Amino acid sequence: MQSWSAASVPVLPGQGPQLRLYDSADRQVRPVTPGATATMYVCGITPYDATHLGHAATYLTFDLVHRLWLDAGHQVRYVQNITDVDDPLFERAQRDGIGWRELADRETDLFRTDMAALRVLPPHDYVAATEAIAEVIEVVEKLLASGAAYVVDDPQYPDVYYHAGATKQFGYESGYDRDLMTALFAERGGDPDRAGKSDPLDALLWRAARPDEPSWPSPFGPGRPGWHVECAAIALSRIGTGLDIQGGGSDLIFPHHEFSAAHAECVTGERRFARHYVHSGMIGWDGHKMSKSRGNLVLVSQLRRDGVDPSAIRLGLFAGHYREDRFWSPQVLEEANQRLHRWRSATALDGAPDAADVVARVRRYLADDLDTPKALAALDGWAADALSYGGHDTQAGATVAAAIDALLGVAL
Repeated sequence: MQSWSAASVPVLPGQGPQLRLYDSADRQVRPVTPGATATMYVCGITPYDATHLGHAATYLTFDLVHRLWLDAGHQVRYVQNITDVDDPLFERAQRDGIGWRELADRETDLFRTDMAALRVLPPHDYVAATEAIAEVIEVVEKLLASGAAYVVDDPQYPDVYYHAGATKQFGYESGYDRDLMTALFAERGGDPDRAGKSDPLDALLWRAARPDEPSWPSPFGPGRPGWHVECAAIALSRIGTGLDIQGGGSDLIFPHHEFSAAHAECVTGERRFARHYVHSGMIGWDGHKMSKSRGNLVLVSQLRRDGVDPSAIRLGLFAGHYREDRFWSPQVLEEANQRLHRWRSATALDGAPDAADVVARVRRYLADDLDTPKALAALDGWAADALSYGGHDTQAGATVAAAIDALLGVAL
């Protein structure tokens, strides 16, 4: 699958400090310790509707990680999937009277356009589920051979399932008890009441072919991939073991990330799929989480059509910490626009205060679990001094603008 165009990233003097991030499994902030090449797998969209600000907040979070790794001198191998074969896609296509493939291609193209406009650095590998069928089949075969998976006793639809207890460590990523797991499994795409399963929590690996659904041949019959195994297979085939970060929104912690990690751990024998599990908070509007089911979406494409500067969208989402559930509002956007105007005015001055201290503080704050509120406040202080008092450094404005571009992805 074609990715989107990459914005140029200024190279700053020196290197930023080591990145520290909150790990969902360990429930604490700790150092991220990649080698020369840092690796990251972030779950992509199911392309049945336009990109909303909840999506944007997630991909901006990992764009910051990407930029900070580059600033620290790492190469980055970033992989993202597209779940372009799934029930919500079929349901929306049927509702709208178009083919599921046409809908998926249209919404994926819009997503790429939105990401490019937001200056999100593209993944090294951008992989559709339909491009990874062979890899999924290989993982499912290995899980069946090891006894970690089984075929339900259903002559009509012999689906393949993963034993939730196949790894001793299952549940370590989320830390949830069984009651909460069961409730979330039912809410988030699971099928606890499927007849023939060994355990209500067992997760679908391969869905046997149904009428009017796309399917692919496999040794266990025609069908299509389950959701969780798709990501495990793509991450293992593109990155392999020793993944530095598995990332996504906090609503993916369970069941999606718990199961995709478990699938990979079963296949590889590794104790832990990723060294860090990183999750961004939810974005709300009008008192509720932003979601397609509620119909309370603020779409990136609509904001762009309304003339909103994508840099203001970035700043509005960065005004809160990435792990916090937070709300978007006209006030958030207005404050972001005002901040963008101040920064542009300050960096355009012929003379301004020295830039070294503020750039060092921005690097330090962002390296400390992506503390964007502190980073923005530091830049606000520098801009206020520049606009109020000026300065003698004729290169300071350009230096600060380059740092804001490189580290925050905001174009001044």
